[in-house]
Amino acid sequence: MSVVQPAVERVPVSAEPDWYESAGISLGIRVGNLVFTSGQAPIDARGATVGKGDFEAQARQALANLSTVLTNAGSSLADTVKATVFVTDITQQDVFARLRAEHFPDKPHLAESFVEVSSLADPEWMIEIEAIGLVR
Repeated sequence: MSVVQPAVERVPVSAEPDWYESAGISLGIRVGNLVFTSGQAPIDARGATVGKGDFEAQARQALANLSTVLTNAGSSLADTVKATVFVTDITQQDVFARLRAEHFPDKPHLAESFVEVSSLADPEWMIEIEAIGLVR
């Protein structure tokens, strides 16, 4: 005897304006009580890079975008369980650790990977953050 599970609906997460629509990707996808975000870049709602050459300003913008996407999916930064942070300069880890403590203060701490890459989709970007959050 086999049990067939009903398909779980994949619900796209968007914002107004949706800064990734022109790229043909979703800001995030909600599946059941989980939300999976696309990498959130240091861009404003029109897609313009914020904080050119300023890692902390770019990280704050990427975190703000992440918060928007999670909130629009019914989640939040506080409900984030896993984050992957891509940076072009690993020496910025201390700066991000301070911002992480500010934006994710609750315990248990989120699971995180902090990865240096040679470049991101836009050469001006210094950081991109993707996450998985719970929807309560």
